[in-house]
Amino acid sequence: MGQDHIRYDILAQDALRGVIRKVLTEVAATGRLPGEHHFFITFLTGAPGVRISQHLKAKYAEQMTIVVQHQFWDLKVSETQFEVGLSFSDTPERLVVPFNAIRGFYDPSVNFELEFEVPLADEDENTTAEITAIPVEAVSKSTDTEAKPGEEKKPGSVISLDSFRKKQ
Repeated sequence: MGQDHIRYDILAQDALRGVIRKVLTEVAATGRLPGEHHFFITFLTGAPGVRISQHLKAKYAEQMTIVVQHQFWDLKVSETQFEVGLSFSDTPERLVVPFNAIRGFYDPSVNFELEFEVPLADEDENTTAEITAIPVEAVSKSTDTEAKPGEEKKPGSVISLDSFRKKQ
């Protein structure tokens, strides 16, 4: 097989991140989520450009999942990142998340999910980005592990989807 000089993997990843950007841009324009839509967004807390409080960084040293549903404010979206206000244990926080830091996006109201392979800061930077489609039916929908709006995710409540992947 020839070498991919075009880098289709990167182009596809950018295109799928564009879906997240477009959805968040529409929510920012209206100030609310349509219908029953809400989003679970998992991102690397140590990725370049991520800005969260030291308290949150200490609690979520590698990655964090936020819920954008009822209690969010000042959502701003640019070409490269989004900013949002959320409450954690009744403490308002402002988060800045570059789209390149996102590992997962899930809208449970319509069973829509995107997952991105983003190397952790201590992983090899030459790791090729990979996009994986996972049948949503295979993912546990147990609500006892999901954070309610405005609540923190408990340690261990983020479910790794790697176990659902087909091994090559």
